[in-house]
Amino acid sequence: MNLTIHTTVLPHEDPDASVAFYRDVLGFEVRTDVGSGTMRWITVGPVDQPGTSILLGPPAVDPGITDAERQMITDMMAKGTYGWILLASDDLDATFDAVQASGAEVVQEPIDQPYGLRDCAFRDPAGNMVRIRAVA
Repeated sequence: MNLTIHTTVLPHEDPDASVAFYRDVLGFEVRTDVGSGTMRWITVGPVDQPGTSILLGPPAVDPGITDAERQMITDMMAKGTYGWILLASDDLDATFDAVQASGAEVVQEPIDQPYGLRDCAFRDPAGNMVRIRAVA
């Protein structure tokens, strides 16, 4: 068996703001954008990694989700505890400066973690945690 990571999913509330963040701030390409209004499913990813994507989609639209579950998802998104992703950069400090300059909410400035990583964190327009770690 040979498995790869193809797509991970993060919710969005404002598709245009999410596209602006992932395309214009993080430098990802928009690969697909289907739907209309706030009911859009947008696939983005690094230009040089065509096999790895992030699907940005409207939250809690599965017909099997109850009203209570939908409210829980909405509440967790508002707190920034629902979705998150870990990215990597070969120049963490420059990446941090660029993302901070965009006006994104800074959660953590670059620091050396006690478990051996150097990383920082932001929130995307939907409140998802975007952690970025340094790689050599």
